[in-house]
Amino acid sequence: MAELARFSFGVGDRFGHQAGAQLRAFQRLEQNGCLVIPVWNKSNREHTFIGSEPASVKLAAERAVQENRWNHPWHVDADHIRLETVDRFLDSSDFFTIDVADSIGSPASQMDLEAFIARHPELCAPLEVPGITHPLPFTKDLLSRIAKKYLRAVQDAGRIYRHIQDKKGAEGFIAEVSMDETDEPQTPQDLLVILVAMADERISLQTVAPKFTGRFNKGVDYVGDLAQFEREFLDDLAVIDYAIRAYGLPANLKLSVHSGSDKFSLYPIIRRAIASRNAGLHIKTAGTTWLEELIGLAESGDEGVCFVREIYAIAIEKMDTLTTPYASVIDIESSRLPALGVVSKWEGSDWVGALRHDPQHPGFNSSLRQLLHVSFKLAAQAGPRYTDLLQTHSEVIGRNVYENLYERHMKPLFIG
Repeated sequence: MAELARFSFGVGDRFGHQAGAQLRAFQRLEQNGCLVIPVWNKSNREHTFIGSEPASVKLAAERAVQENRWNHPWHVDADHIRLETVDRFLDSSDFFTIDVADSIGSPASQMDLEAFIARHPELCAPLEVPGITHPLPFTKDLLSRIAKKYLRAVQDAGRIYRHIQDKKGAEGFIAEVSMDETDEPQTPQDLLVILVAMADERISLQTVAPKFTGRFNKGVDYVGDLAQFEREFLDDLAVIDYAIRAYGLPANLKLSVHSGSDKFSLYPIIRRAIASRNAGLHIKTAGTTWLEELIGLAESGDEGVCFVREIYAIAIEKMDTLTTPYASVIDIESSRLPALGVVSKWEGSDWVGALRHDPQHPGFNSSLRQLLHVSFKLAAQAGPRYTDLLQTHSEVIGRNVYENLYERHMKPLFIG
């Protein structure tokens, strides 16, 4: 089986120009004593918006690996795939994020539900899980409710997993199962039942992405109770360790944190938790690379500033269309979006202050940042005009990509 290392970090590169700058951040981390494996991810939705093909992600990653002489594993993630979208990723990906959030709440057959409950009488009474201070309060009725909510989703994951397995072989890929893009967070009991069902389905998953309590909005910090998140994260780590030992799941199974970019308040908590449990971690970021490209253009001079201003003007006009696909993971306050007449007078430093994720900066504007975060397809529509700007100003853009990834994300997560 292709095996994912203890620490892995998903990065997005929507326009295929920043893989080298991203990889230099991984190299800097290794120089400081921590090996983290890069996973370049891009979803079917993003390919559709941009007009790219999955093979382009692998080609960009290969070029960066060769040019920077990276001598460790690396992976390409078919992000948030379903059965109807997976085939176009089979040749170019070795990591598959199987997304079954849409199936949550769709009940499995009564026969399957009854068979699952009958197979697992150990989950019909309070269960001691090492690392959790109190028994998980299972009852037969609770198990039935959890299974009714999640069993069908796990069965769908099994169908997708076996489809990939038939095409690539059991040894040819890494599987992640994602249930984070849903309304309600999963409790530790939910997570254990999900993992038990995955073991029954013989899904050799190596990472699982639950929905945690709180808001994981795109490109901005976590919103929620930090103490509650820490308790849940530690309990989830204990549940994973228990499921590995009790149900034969892969020994390197780890938690995955989606929409993990810019969750600055969580990084010290996560670092302490994985150290205390000797656990692994997969964390996934994506769209903030595109924001760093905009920041780099804003720093580069009048031509770049003009382009950023134009993108913002179109984004304001088409805001509903741009934000609807991401409604569950953004919170934009329209009243905080600056008027076009205001930004027409902005210099590059004004755009940088508003966009760069520095909450202490007086000009930082999280609503503007989130709107532009989901507006990347406007740059795709600009075609060569945008990609030519990326090449012309590659040095300043690459510096922003590298510094954002290493200084704001990797260093607090893995070094402190």
